Amino acid sequence: MAQVGRRARPDITATTPLRSLRPTRRRSVAARAAVALSSALVLLLTGFGWSLLGDLGGSTSSANDNEPVDVLLVGMDGRTDAQGNPLPPELLRELRTEDSGSSLTDTVMLLHVSADRTRAVAHSLPRDSYVAVPGHGSHKLNAAYGIGKAQERRRLQSDGVDDQADLERLSSDAGRDLLVRTVHQLTGVDINHVAEVNLLGFYELTTAIGGVEVCLNQPVDDPYSGARFAAGRQEVSGGDALAFVRQRHGLPRGDLDRVQRQQAFLAGFAERVLSAGTLTSPAKLQRLLNAVERSVVLDDDWDVLGFAGDLTGLAGGNIQFGTIPVADPEYDTPDGQAVKVLPQSVRRAIARANEGPPPPPSKPADLETTTVEIFNGTSTTGMAARAEEELRDGDVVIGHVGNGPETTESRVLHHPNDADVAEYVSGLLGSIPTAVDPSLPMGNVRVLQGKDYDDPENIQEFAPRAPIRLDGQQAPLPTKSGITADEIPCVN
Repeated sequence: MAQVGRRARPDITATTPLRSLRPTRRRSVAARAAVALSSALVLLLTGFGWSLLGDLGGSTSSANDNEPVDVLLVGMDGRTDAQGNPLPPELLRELRTEDSGSSLTDTVMLLHVSADRTRAVAHSLPRDSYVAVPGHGSHKLNAAYGIGKAQERRRLQSDGVDDQADLERLSSDAGRDLLVRTVHQLTGVDINHVAEVNLLGFYELTTAIGGVEVCLNQPVDDPYSGARFAAGRQEVSGGDALAFVRQRHGLPRGDLDRVQRQQAFLAGFAERVLSAGTLTSPAKLQRLLNAVERSVVLDDDWDVLGFAGDLTGLAGGNIQFGTIPVADPEYDTPDGQAVKVLPQSVRRAIARANEGPPPPPSKPADLETTTVEIFNGTSTTGMAARAEEELRDGDVVIGHVGNGPETTESRVLHHPNDADVAEYVSGLLGSIPTAVDPSLPMGNVRVLQGKDYDDPENIQEFAPRAPIRLDGQQAPLPTKSGITADEIPCVN
């Protein structure tokens, strides 16, 4: 992988294995992580911290790059420190966990930073998303790392490799490589860098900043994660913070509610790190950076200091959080109940969010003389009516609205002479593909909603109500609601 700011945008989604990861100061034998949300804050916000420390007497490198950067942030359900050593029982108890770890990913997030470094978007990928794992069929996303690691470990052992450190390091590299390729195949994103933080690191990061304020809709008592909290606002750190973001048993929407918890925690983490008490305190910044150095694991070729210097440009921009589109949160599979996601829908949503809000489409001249029909080809009720509302807001003339034949792919069909109206309708409905249908009469456009349709009723929007600004100013308020950093959202 190339260093950020040194040459054209690198891509680590090729078939060559990833190089071993390293902590910010030395190589890790076994790069394990638990909650990638801390990594996102570390990369985005301690970049600002490094800049401030530079003003206090240190020095940082700065890189300029004309290309966007995409980072895979991974949390592993491991029970070791950054060097692969088992955590002692007393520390495991403090972390609200046991000594039986796994190679399952707890959290997967894609962080996109714009080419001008003024905007960032973090996409949460539910760990139970049922996806194609290259060379291994379909499985839950959180299994990809373990599948690749186990396969490589068996191969190494058959080749006579018996050193445990080598087995752990090389098999972990293979697991990480398979996860990267899996995420790339799902999202279409060329991943430039990888960052991880371990269980102990998450504990230390939240402790270093003095805790994070969160809010729960109802009290919880979950023996699996150790989450025991009252309803309402409260501050969590250390083991309690870890339990807060890891719980999914007993939540109404399971993994999807856990994703929302993680985003709410991330917003609170951002608010705490961005507060004057943290940014103006050299001691607090140093404690946070010390925790980063002990726990954050990065790929070898990443000039993270240069990248962090570039991120000071976010002081005038936004950080947004969102979740990929979900087709079915209770999808039955051979691997158990999972979250159904459609790659085409995921790719389209991520591309839209990364590129920023598109300009409103221009109204075609023949809009008033064209009638648009809407057919819902899914089992989701009310979807055609919601599309009708969107189109009427755009002054579209609506004809028939109702159910249609079951279909997988959404399309806007049109007569060859109605391409302009079809493109306009497509833009209002999230840029779904258009296609010519010679059987349609001129002046008639037909919307077919398939299983990949991004229904706003069921899909969380990417844009928060108040995107974070690193300069402390109030950002403009979009019309859609979501996780914010200027207030404490109550979650399940």
